[in-house]
Amino acid sequence: MRVPGRVYAHASLFEQAGHEEALQQVANVATLPGVVTASIAMPDIHWGYGFPIGGVAAMDEADGVVSPGGVGFDINCGVRLVRTELELDDVRPRLEPLMHQFMRSVPQGSGPHGALTLKEGELERLAEEGVPFLAARGYATEDDLLHTEEGGVMAGADAAAVSRKALDRGRTQVGSLGSGNHFLELQVVDEVLDGETAEAFGVRRGQVVVMIHSGSRGFGHQVCTDYVGRMAGAAARAGIELPDRQLACAPMDSPEAREYLAAMACACNFAFANRQMMLHQVRGAFEQVFGQSWERLGVELVYDVAHNIAKREVHAVDGEERVVRVHRKGATRAFGPGHPDVPEDYRVVGQPVIIPGDMGRESWLLAGTETAMRETWGSTCHGAGRLLSRHAARKVRSGADVRRELEDAGIVVKSASVGALSEEAPFAYKDVADVVNVVDAVGLSRKVARLRPLGVLKG
Repeated sequence: MRVPGRVYAHASLFEQAGHEEALQQVANVATLPGVVTASIAMPDIHWGYGFPIGGVAAMDEADGVVSPGGVGFDINCGVRLVRTELELDDVRPRLEPLMHQFMRSVPQGSGPHGALTLKEGELERLAEEGVPFLAARGYATEDDLLHTEEGGVMAGADAAAVSRKALDRGRTQVGSLGSGNHFLELQVVDEVLDGETAEAFGVRRGQVVVMIHSGSRGFGHQVCTDYVGRMAGAAARAGIELPDRQLACAPMDSPEAREYLAAMACACNFAFANRQMMLHQVRGAFEQVFGQSWERLGVELVYDVAHNIAKREVHAVDGEERVVRVHRKGATRAFGPGHPDVPEDYRVVGQPVIIPGDMGRESWLLAGTETAMRETWGSTCHGAGRLLSRHAARKVRSGADVRRELEDAGIVVKSASVGALSEEAPFAYKDVADVVNVVDAVGLSRKVARLRPLGVLKG
């Protein structure tokens, strides 16, 4: 190991399931060339491909490496929080029709169809331009751009680095939820714990909000698949000995690294645009059900943040500024107050951090901190963290039983596949409150508001 491993957790989280494989992955990441300070893991850590999910590592931009396993297959899987001017009493009598309209408006499931039809050559432009491509066509506002990480466009994107297969897989998927753990959830702000920060974010107790969790769909998966194989050869040519072939990597200045980063940026832009297009559809659904414009209903983006990404950032190392490539895999950027990359209207309180829970339990709105900047490259957890594999979860309870239990708890459930609900049931995940309590206690982010589910749309 070139650097130590550091895991933020509580003993109870480790007692719930064996973490030996994930901890070994933390140690493996610590052997990579150019890794700076520590190999880090968040309290929602579990085993992943190469890096653990919940892993964070910064690589020196001069002599480090880039690893697709440090980003994952769902490049820029992320989450956005949308506020409204509606209260719970406004929505409760229309909850069922609203969830039905969400299901009609936002394509879900593993199929190929999205909400946006692109002409020949337009996907390449979207992949390079991100959300500004949609803004020019009336699908995004200036505020949407301001409140999306990176302004909704990653620099360095080059569609020439993306395979034809990846482009073909993504061409019909812009504006679609996908399957697995992706969701669209209608929520109510159940409790506010930091009034000043909540006010800055435009959030108040009793307010209805929407959370959207999705990524780059087949486009990003194919980009990762294409480059994992290429990286294995690059590592061998550079004389890099890997403790695990899933850590395939390439020196930062190699053609393979440069091309992967260009393709990864395209997948990031695809994902930002994908979530933005779903927001456009959500706004239309509110208009259909409430008979008013989305502007009048106050359907505005709080923030959109990635949790599978590798970004060039400047951080303080031993008192000096240093350029590093921060790999966040199942980890959320959490920049603190005053950072220039935090939107100006949030800069005094820090970046919004959006942490989804599971279908039956709460999600959280947090804020970034100076402690995270010092200790974890401005990073925090990303969610509850899986406790049971999908296969194991299916053996515990049927999807129909899970739906019944959620509906008995007053949560409306819409899903393209009832059977798949068992894979994403609350019992398949750690309690997100335990995860959030850890990052709040150690200061990696601070609690702002708790969000309770009212209705969930699953792929």
